Formats: sequence, structure tokens, C-alpha cells
Amino acid sequence: MYRLFVAIELPDDLRMRLANLSRELPGGRPVPPGQIHLTLRFIGEVSRETFRGVRDSLASIEAPSFALALRGIGHFPPGRHPRVVWVGIDDASLLLALQQAVETALIGAGIPPEERRFSPHLTLARLKDVPPGPVIRFEEQHRDFAGGPFPVDAFYLFASTLTRAGAIHEKMAVYPLAPRESARDRGTAR
Repeated sequence: MYRLFVAIELPDDLRMRLANLSRELPGGRPVPPGQIHLTLRFIGEVSRETFRGVRDSLASIEAPSFALALRGIGHFPPGRHPRVVWVGIDDASLLLALQQAVETALIGAGIPPEERRFSPHLTLARLKDVPPGPVIRFEEQHRDFAGGPFPVDAFYLFASTLTRAGAIHEKMAVYPLAPRESARDRGTAR
């Protein structure tokens, strides 16, 4: 069995900046720098056969590379008991198109459609029994947070193994995105 998700990786310097920022949050459990990524789709547990179908279906995606920038900090769920502190994505139109292509490919591989609407974000920290006050103060202190832009030239299929020390992520496949010029040329050559 494989526990799978599809994600975009961030440059190391930006991951370290986010990890340092998350350490300022009182009572939060920061996401380790090596695990900070932008999840396009969590798939969950699948068989070896389904894994191969997922891997191959994702390889059929043709999408252009693009740049992403980070902007803003917030928390889920809204209201009294925050559980996750996140960083938002600025101008995510090409990201949303890629995520939809991933979703379509996964459905083609027999994965049930995601029921929740895609909300692009990076998880900074997870919270347990942290009152909203410190979280709101942290958000206000960093309301102007911005990072990037950084190039997105590939997405990845990861397997996640849960251990007592936390999750271990392993890249199972890489899917390069087309350089912007060739994607544009391809669109006009038809």
C-alpha cells in the first residue's frame, strides 16, 4: 500500500524562511522545513496497481511552467479553535489550472473526485488547544508577509509514511512542466 499526495516543492531558501517564521508562533507545532510543500491533491492509501495507474495518468498532463508568490497568513478553520496556520498564494490562476489537470488525471486513474474545493496554501504549523488570541496576534504581526516569486517547473508524486517521529515523504515521480515559451508556441502552432 502507498499513501500518496501530489505537490509542488518550494526553493530551499523560501522553505527555511517559512520554517523560521513558524517558530515564532506560540504553541504551534511547526511543519519541518523539508516537509513544507504546496499540496495539489492528497490521494491517500492505494494499492500497488492503483499507484502505477496514478503515476502513469499524471505523466499525461501537459501544462506550462509558471511563477508563484506567497502572500498573507491565516488559519483554518475560521472561528474559535484554529487548527492550522497557513501562508496564502498570490495570483494562483495557472496553479488552479494545474490542480484541475491533476484532479482530472486522478479521476481517470480511478481515484474518486475530491469533495472539498481546492484552497491553495502552505501549512506553516498545526495547533492543538491554542487559543485564538496568540494566533490572531501572530497573523497581525505578519499580515504583510510575502515571498517569491519562485519558478514552478515541475510537480511531484510523493509517498508518505507515518511514523512516531512524524511523516516521511519520498518522491515517487517527477513531472516536468513545459517551459513558458514552448507552451505558448505550441498553442499558436495549432
